[in-house]
Amino acid sequence: MGRAKKTILIVDDSEMNRALLADMLENDYDILEAENGMEATTIMHEHELSISLVLLDIVMPVMDGFETLALMNKRGWIRNLPVIMISAETGSAFMDKAYGLGAVDYISRPFDERTVRHRVDSNVILGEKQRDLADRLTAQIYEKEKDNRLMIEILSHIVEFRNGESGLHVLHVHAITEMILKTLRKKTDKYKLTQQDISLICNASALHDVGKISIPSEILNKPGRFTPEEFEIMKTHTMEGAKMLGDIPLRANEPLIKIGYEICRWHHERYDGRGYPDGLKGEQIPIAAQVVALADVYDALTATRVYKPAYTPEKALQMILNGECGAFNPLLLECLKDCAGLLKKELTMISLGNAAEREIQKTVADTLKTGGADTSSRAVQLLEHERMRSSTLASLSREIIFEYNAFPEIIKLSDWSAGYLGMPVNIADPRKHEFGTRVFKAEDFDHLLNKLKRTTPTSADITEKYALDIKGTKTWCKIVAKAMWTDTEPPEYEGAIGKIIDINDELEEIAVLELKANTDAKTGLFNHEAAKEQINDKLSSLKNDRQYALLFFDLDNFKQANDNYGHLFGDELLEYVAATVKKNTRTSDISARIGGDEFIIFMSYSGEIEPQIERIFNAITGVYKTFPIKISMGVALTDGTPSDFDTMFEMADKAAYSVKNSGKNSFCFYSDELKNTVTGRNS
Repeated sequence: MGRAKKTILIVDDSEMNRALLADMLENDYDILEAENGMEATTIMHEHELSISLVLLDIVMPVMDGFETLALMNKRGWIRNLPVIMISAETGSAFMDKAYGLGAVDYISRPFDERTVRHRVDSNVILGEKQRDLADRLTAQIYEKEKDNRLMIEILSHIVEFRNGESGLHVLHVHAITEMILKTLRKKTDKYKLTQQDISLICNASALHDVGKISIPSEILNKPGRFTPEEFEIMKTHTMEGAKMLGDIPLRANEPLIKIGYEICRWHHERYDGRGYPDGLKGEQIPIAAQVVALADVYDALTATRVYKPAYTPEKALQMILNGECGAFNPLLLECLKDCAGLLKKELTMISLGNAAEREIQKTVADTLKTGGADTSSRAVQLLEHERMRSSTLASLSREIIFEYNAFPEIIKLSDWSAGYLGMPVNIADPRKHEFGTRVFKAEDFDHLLNKLKRTTPTSADITEKYALDIKGTKTWCKIVAKAMWTDTEPPEYEGAIGKIIDINDELEEIAVLELKANTDAKTGLFNHEAAKEQINDKLSSLKNDRQYALLFFDLDNFKQANDNYGHLFGDELLEYVAATVKKNTRTSDISARIGGDEFIIFMSYSGEIEPQIERIFNAITGVYKTFPIKISMGVALTDGTPSDFDTMFEMADKAAYSVKNSGKNSFCFYSDELKNTVTGRNS
């Protein structure tokens, strides 16, 4: 019995494109299809765990590809669901935005079957590796957290056994501490609490009474009130617990030991300075000790003890707020009030059989979600290392890719990069090799390597620009690299993975500015002036074997769209028409919105032109959200003699005007009979 097929989701508003991709992949994969981002997100919501890869178009109605990627980031899908962008847009701005939003690859239309299959297969395999490593990492963290929690709870239960208590006190204090801390974190950033801090304090809270091991059992379990002498002995459990933790050899700097020490020694201090053993006041008391002190009192009041019956949660809360149990931080009292209802429900659910397991699973989830210190394992490093290298090689195979090993110093080039530069794949001592002395200037190469070495595990990405010698040509290049660090304490720098991108900053910026200046903001098509300039350039070099057509059209019922549906709908309609024009014209054609609801298309042709015009006309006309789209289109053709934009535009305008006079929603070719036609522009 063969392995079950993986599932791929193809998202494209063109049925033809979806069919092409499905034909290429259906022998090896199960295919799901969506015609826009909204439909795709619905499918992902229902089938997130079973989808192995998404092929996502950029330009789509309802929700485009970038909006879909943004939503996938917001919902966390992008972490486990690789996305390959598929688009006819090949500009660097589109590719950069796609990669910035988490896409792992970018395939341009028209599709090459071998390329599509290779990239899909590679990214599906890589995604499976990632999920497998993530599962293993989760299991490792779970086992580590379970062992940590088990050892702490064994010790604390020994204390509770001597104290004649049920064993739930540790679990209750943990739950109360966590709830107060999370409420505090939402209420203020005064204490700079991270999720890792909260997990650490909650774990250390189990040690708060460890010093009671040193208290004689006849005092510890006395049913009545203590004598002054007995109370003084009981109070020593705070210092004894702190001493036990402080005396642990070789572990004094462990965060758990430090926090545990604070909690043991100071969880009986009070905000007004009337606590023990040191009489600390206000913020002199560490926040961990303050929170555990409040949690300890609340649970002591609501539990049955040898010296008292249990109070109701409502009564316990009121006693604390009234100051009957000593003074507490007013901010923490607010937090206790805010979570009192939820706390009551939480504590009733805790039992010895399930609480520890629930808390461990929650800690694992929080650790994985926040990416704290506990997740900086070698597995994560290897995963990031392999994912970055593989996705970079797959998606940017025509760029120079390198891997740098810091000790011993070695540069490893990708196969294509080595062949392109005429260098070996592995370069030992690169500072003396021509890679570090000719491709780079020696001082620039040293600067790059030193900057990588100065990164940190939490800030490992760099971007630099240098003038490089690429095959004998001085070229401005951008180097994008990610430093790799070990998970040891302290972390050690291992090297980096990077790519060299051929750029020219000044020309690139000018091109972006020109694009903005030449583009109609609403539709993304050329504006009138830009189209006129480009069309005149083509017409000025007109050759006898080259023929051109200029199509001019406007929407017959656009005013009705604005009047009946509103101007926002009118804007949507214009954007839809523009998208349809883009989809049905070639990259060599010039499409523009010249104002209002008026558009032009300039195209070369050979042979019969009318079938092409009819195809474009039929594509534009139709229905958009129940609104019928009708157009009047005029077509002007060159006859092999020099012409210019204004002449052709006037001819197309007169032809369109004749359509309007004869019933609208059609197209007409200019002829000499229309020469004396008077339009609204020249009346």
